[in-house]
Amino acid sequence: MEAVPAGARAYIGCVTLAALYCLIPLPSLGTPWWAVLLPAVVYACCEQAAARWHVAGTFFPVLLAGAFLLPPPAAALVPVPGALFLPARRGPRTERRTSATRRLWRAAQLAVAVWAASRTHWALGGRDAVVSSDFPYALVPAGAAVLAFCLALTALDGGIRALAERVPARRAWRGLLARSLAPIGVHGLAGLMMAVLWRSPYGPVAALLVLLPMCVSWWAFAQYHRERAAHQATIRALVQAVDIKDGYTRGHSERVGQASMMIARELGMDDARVEVLRFAGILHDVGKLGVPTRLLRKDGPLTPEERRVIELHPEYGHEMVRGIAFLGEARAAVLHHHERLDGSGYPYGLLGGQIPESARVVAVADAFDAMTSTRSYRRARPVPAALEELKRCAGAQFDPHMVTALARALARQGWHPAVTAEEQPAPDPATAPLTSGPRAAR
Repeated sequence: MEAVPAGARAYIGCVTLAALYCLIPLPSLGTPWWAVLLPAVVYACCEQAAARWHVAGTFFPVLLAGAFLLPPPAAALVPVPGALFLPARRGPRTERRTSATRRLWRAAQLAVAVWAASRTHWALGGRDAVVSSDFPYALVPAGAAVLAFCLALTALDGGIRALAERVPARRAWRGLLARSLAPIGVHGLAGLMMAVLWRSPYGPVAALLVLLPMCVSWWAFAQYHRERAAHQATIRALVQAVDIKDGYTRGHSERVGQASMMIARELGMDDARVEVLRFAGILHDVGKLGVPTRLLRKDGPLTPEERRVIELHPEYGHEMVRGIAFLGEARAAVLHHHERLDGSGYPYGLLGGQIPESARVVAVADAFDAMTSTRSYRRARPVPAALEELKRCAGAQFDPHMVTALARALARQGWHPAVTAEEQPAPDPATAPLTSGPRAAR
């Protein structure tokens, strides 16, 4: 399967042609080469530092300073070298081609956005205001340029998201502009300060000093991401420990996380919540580490006492993860993913809306993967049959909204789990007698 869909490649080609069109007047402008080269080099160095620190995003102050100082075609050239020549990821040939396509897309997108910002700024007389340090009037064209920059970025981002990720058009652009305005606005102020100092008697050296506090903030942001990556590695280790202890669940946690993420996206949750729901799905069975291995691997039916011990795993899991602050509502999902709408679930027998939304999402994802995975006591059900069973139990066991969201997501994307279970895992003694329905998800 191609990493980048054909529609997305065509879209990238069109945006690239638009970027080239923006650059066509460059030779006739008479702009000194060093005036374009210097901000381009600074931007490329900032991008290299961001890549080294593993910080996602783009260093916008330099781009916006170029938009405030240079004619639109010259400003559009500033991001191109830095975006095109970032080191490619090592990996198979397909991954390298995808990385090259991403770099081309980023260069074209930024060139168009910077051109739009510069065009807006110059049309409102912003360059004269920057040269003469005419405050507060200089803020008006600068603010309009930042807005044009945000609009161009979000318009292009939404288009590629709809085509590359197959997100519905009604949701592809949702929230993009609102999330980008504040951070890019701050970058715009820094870019304006750089532009004013650049044209001052102190020259470019003084302008570059503006970058120092922003570099410090980026470094702190990188440290935060490293800490979060360490937390995620800890989560991964916990899940691997569960997989080793209970062969039945090998790959199950990852797939439940993937299905939970699909449901969350279909419900229109923002990206942060989608990520939390993915963690909830991955960690939902971590409490099995507190259950005796002999019970998890027991052949034959469990006694009522043994079943009660296994049904303690949601509480054990909650105790394990409640100290991980960034998990948020995922902790409630770990505790309550075996509750049922009719109140017959465990551990607390919550009824209907008393069950947290995150737990209702994970419950559907958990049952779906249990039915569509091969077990030693039965073969996997086809996806349509599993969905029919979920719909049959909706209202009593599962939230109908979550079942409908999963069905819609599967109809559009299909089910292609990234992690697959073992072909012949150990049986699940807690649920082996219950193979006729979705309660096989324990």
